[in-house]
Amino acid sequence: GLFAYLEMLEAQAHKAAVKQEEMEQQEEKLAMLKKRLQELRLQRDELRAKVELQEKGQLGKEGVTSEPAQPSAQTVLEWKIKSIKAMLQIFYLTGISGKLTKRGVCFCISTAYEGTYLDSYYLDLLTKPEVQIYRHSIPAFIPLEQIAKKYLQTDIRRFLSVLLDHLNAYVGRRFQADQLQEQFPEQIEGSLQRNSLCNLLVFKYNVSSEGKTFSLTARLLYGDLCRSLPTEAVVSCAPDSPASLAEVAAAHSDLFRRMALHKAFRSFSSAVEIME
Repeated sequence: GLFAYLEMLEAQAHKAAVKQEEMEQQEEKLAMLKKRLQELRLQRDELRAKVELQEKGQLGKEGVTSEPAQPSAQTVLEWKIKSIKAMLQIFYLTGISGKLTKRGVCFCISTAYEGTYLDSYYLDLLTKPEVQIYRHSIPAFIPLEQIAKKYLQTDIRRFLSVLLDHLNAYVGRRFQADQLQEQFPEQIEGSLQRNSLCNLLVFKYNVSSEGKTFSLTARLLYGDLCRSLPTEAVVSCAPDSPASLAEVAAAHSDLFRRMALHKAFRSFSSAVEIME
């Protein structure tokens, strides 16, 4: 009744305050990232200028251009190492860290969903004679080969960024499905069906309407593998169900497309409690 409604309002206010704090932290982190990116670009430009200066040579004392001086192997190697370290520092702020190895670079990709740390994956790259994947712990159903073919040789930053998007979206979808089963076991009928990539979820759940309990079937399709929200959500009910239940199913379909799965359940479960 009234107390439950007040408790819900208090919980929503607390949630809003927490979300506001998270947004402020993200904005602060983004500002720091942009500042650091500018510093690293400046360092990169200075290093390039030094290398170009050595390649072109300098004017002699009499104003005659000296023979072009080739940069030493040590100078080029130091420039490459500094560039890689700068890239690692940038990615560290986005969930990717790494270290230089004798063969190349080993990256650690940390994933999270809405502030909750989930899994870490490793990617060991060879840099000679060309960049290639040596070994990794990326799940087989992540399209690593396709991403590598498209970006690895031309833009390693883009390669890592796209791979991180895929991994974060996957663990986000898996996390939502797990939370749904853990938090609402009474409402879910049977087991939730999902594939290894968690981009297709099918389940049945119970809802109350007009004093009776009815069963709804949900089918969620995640057409964009870099997203943790479905591109298609269809909730259906039995043909002989009351018209009001069809309206509930339509509302739930819309909610599933806009909100995390377990949060959507919590939302309409709270609404039912208030009505009761």
